[in-house]
Amino acid sequence: MNAKPTYVLGINAYDHDVSACLVRDGDIACAINKERITRDKHDSGYFQEVVDYCLEVEGISLDDVDLVVRNCYVMTVADMEERLKYEDVPEFMDGDERISAARSRLTGPDTDRLKTVSHHLAHAYSAFAVSPYESGVVMIVDGVGSYAADVHEDGQLTEGVNPLARESESYYKFEGAKLTPMKKVWLEPVRGFLSDEFYFMPGLGALYSRVSSYIFGDWNKCGEVMGLAPYGKPGAFAPLLDLSDDGTLTVKGWNGATFNRPWLPEGEEDWEQSPNVQHWRDLAWQVQHDTEKVLLHRAKWLREATGATNLCMAGGVALNCVGNGHIARESGFDNVWVQPAAGDDGIAIGCAYYGYLELLKKSRSYVMEHAYLGRPYQDDDIDEALKDGFRRFEVDRKECGDICRQAAQLLADGHVLGWFQGRSEFGPRALGNRSIIADPRTYAMKDKLNAQVKHRQAFRPFAPIVLEERSDEIFEGTYQSPYMLMAKHVRPEWRDRLAGIVHVDGTARIQTVSEATNPDLYRLLKAFDEITGVPVLINTSFNVKGEPIVETPSDAVDCFLSTGIDYLAIHDLLLSKNIVHQAVSPFARMFGEMQTMVRTGVGPAD
Repeated sequence: MNAKPTYVLGINAYDHDVSACLVRDGDIACAINKERITRDKHDSGYFQEVVDYCLEVEGISLDDVDLVVRNCYVMTVADMEERLKYEDVPEFMDGDERISAARSRLTGPDTDRLKTVSHHLAHAYSAFAVSPYESGVVMIVDGVGSYAADVHEDGQLTEGVNPLARESESYYKFEGAKLTPMKKVWLEPVRGFLSDEFYFMPGLGALYSRVSSYIFGDWNKCGEVMGLAPYGKPGAFAPLLDLSDDGTLTVKGWNGATFNRPWLPEGEEDWEQSPNVQHWRDLAWQVQHDTEKVLLHRAKWLREATGATNLCMAGGVALNCVGNGHIARESGFDNVWVQPAAGDDGIAIGCAYYGYLELLKKSRSYVMEHAYLGRPYQDDDIDEALKDGFRRFEVDRKECGDICRQAAQLLADGHVLGWFQGRSEFGPRALGNRSIIADPRTYAMKDKLNAQVKHRQAFRPFAPIVLEERSDEIFEGTYQSPYMLMAKHVRPEWRDRLAGIVHVDGTARIQTVSEATNPDLYRLLKAFDEITGVPVLINTSFNVKGEPIVETPSDAVDCFLSTGIDYLAIHDLLLSKNIVHQAVSPFARMFGEMQTMVRTGVGPAD
């Protein structure tokens, strides 16, 4: 008789990007973001939906779980829950969620089966514990982590630190399952009104988020800041950061006389037509430049201080693929591995592995070779989605014996495809299972995708997917980038041939695709290469601005019908829009835009 598996459930709780990860005997069985289920971008609050999702995928109940480990960076989970019993804070929990949480076995103070871990330690476990390396170092940089007073684990360098200081940067070395802290950078408390102290904290990630809020009216648009940066002029602003020879980081004061042109969505309808666009471009250039300088300095210090050859990274700043590219090329490490859900959604992975390795004292055995960790959907789910509402009248379906070959031909003919295959990706990047795919050979395709499909600013670039074995031929640098978290320069001889994916600075945020990790996407690339001689495609997330990446077949069909996507390849079905869709789509689009505005606050002109 087989022994009962050991299950550990990790949860990122209450604040943005709520998520869960279920580990079975050391392997990730499932992981999901709450936003994929609720369709609310960066969804916060209670975590029942993500827990139920993971348990259902595995076919178990909460009674089968040996240990639950949680984190919330705002404060300890138990303290957070105690306050939420009597404080009405809708952004953390609505009324129904408060009732559910009060009845749940997943809430309350720590017990033998319910534990808490601090924020940066969870990030660190999310990185090294599933990496391909037996030993190395870990770099964690984000906006803000736990209070020093809430870091209760032994040896976490809290001695003499202000209890109200917050984690900003943490550096560790690891050997097997043993993790040892080396250095931490703390953010001293700052003045602020209500809960806005984060925007003024003197740290690297906090500064980048402050710039994001200034330029785009949203602290969580750091990826857009990175994409805007190459359009800026060097030297238009003084450095925003000062890095001393001993590594001390000082964030310069935020001068209101200089930074007096923030984006105010309520007062301006069109960001791209604002007279302040160049001002924002220049500021984006400066903060990106300063960030790269600090990250590279930190990575070189780690390399020199330890002699390690392997670097693992997590924390929100590790989503900066341009900075990651500099580290991979220039820091001296042989290998750089970035956890694909490097932001706070990945905290769930770290919680689960802290429980499995540190609390249960198990050995490391799992290597995260892909991020396809959602539930598998069956053909019956697709059939059900196509029967619902007006969909059954608007869509023509065709079964394909070779969906990859037929899709490749449609792409070569200039069509845009929704691509829905296998299990959904965990993390912020679409990695070829919930993707919009297009031909990269013309700049016009970039404009079409931004204007007619994604409904976003024209400056924003699109990322390429490339056959792993052809990557070095087209992009500079031998390091792989399976999670779209490394920017590389496109080789000059390929730039005109790949105009749709080359950013203004000659780079691209690439995803290398291997047959072992995604055979369907690999076959699609091979077929497109055979037709066009180009082993590259545009890959962008299957969603529209303001909404999460699609999760279910129903989500995919709705997005397909409400955008300029020409065809939807879902399993071995090829879906197209028919004449009925042309008649009802204006009304459906109007209704869909109203729903989106109510749910996300993002309108068609935003």
